[in-house]
Amino acid sequence: MVSLSSHFRSTNYYLNRNNNSHHNHNYRIKHCVSCSVQPTQTNIKVVINGASKEIGRAAVEAVTKARGMELAGAVDICHVGEDIGQVCGMEEPLEIPIINDLTMVLGSISQSKGAGVVVDFTDPSSVYDNVKQVTAFGMRSVVHVPRMQLDTVAALSAFCDKATMGVLVAPTLSIGSILLQQAAISASFHYRNVEIVESKANANDWIAGEQDLPSVDANQIAKNLSNLGQIYNREDASTDVLARGQVLGDGIRVHSLVLPGLPSSTTVHFSAPGEIYSIKHDITNVQCLMPGLLLAIRKVVRLKNLVYGLEKFL
Repeated sequence: MVSLSSHFRSTNYYLNRNNNSHHNHNYRIKHCVSCSVQPTQTNIKVVINGASKEIGRAAVEAVTKARGMELAGAVDICHVGEDIGQVCGMEEPLEIPIINDLTMVLGSISQSKGAGVVVDFTDPSSVYDNVKQVTAFGMRSVVHVPRMQLDTVAALSAFCDKATMGVLVAPTLSIGSILLQQAAISASFHYRNVEIVESKANANDWIAGEQDLPSVDANQIAKNLSNLGQIYNREDASTDVLARGQVLGDGIRVHSLVLPGLPSSTTVHFSAPGEIYSIKHDITNVQCLMPGLLLAIRKVVRLKNLVYGLEKFL
């Protein structure tokens, strides 16, 4: 079914009642209303793969509330057959059962009009095959999977170039985390001493989007700063003392705290003689990742290749 929208426009026409140019002009006004009918934009159909995970459940709720999107399927190996709305604790069921077969879900929506996007929250071992299946059905993928190997990303990039189909690989969906990384890069041009302190409630915290330490954010910050070609902490370059933290990149030390009750937090400390400059970002719940996820879904539908990092669109 095609959805239509109508646009009405009122126009005033001034008509001369006397055709004789030598007489006084006497006008009357005629009102006309014109109507144009245009098709509205079709919603993006979204499938959540890994729907019963904490981040997956949050994604289901975010997509159902987002303008221009509709939830088209939920895939997971847990809660199979249950309504995804009830699994998420929503007030009313969505009448979308959780299915453990991605191909079946893709086949059921592949004939519908409009763009389709699969959000992948699974694991590194299955991402490549998942993206291939999604691409075969003419749909795009947003991948948020911790610890993807670079060779997997490279293989996906080559596949997407050949298929001219878009994929967005997002190591983080937190816009605040990306802004922290960008601020750290700016600060690194002015400071030569830097250390990263991160904290989380447990070592398998999916809110932060990773399953081990140092975190994805800490590794990415260290990589970004090391790519600038500078050596940090030259006066304290020894790596023999374990209490001084793990060294990443070009001398950047990382300290990871894991204590129940701690928020998921990342702080980058820069210092110079007489001053300390600290940048901090806290994550209190998984909801903070949803604006980034919705942005990724809207952007990936226009891609024809693989893009690594949500920061490309900020």
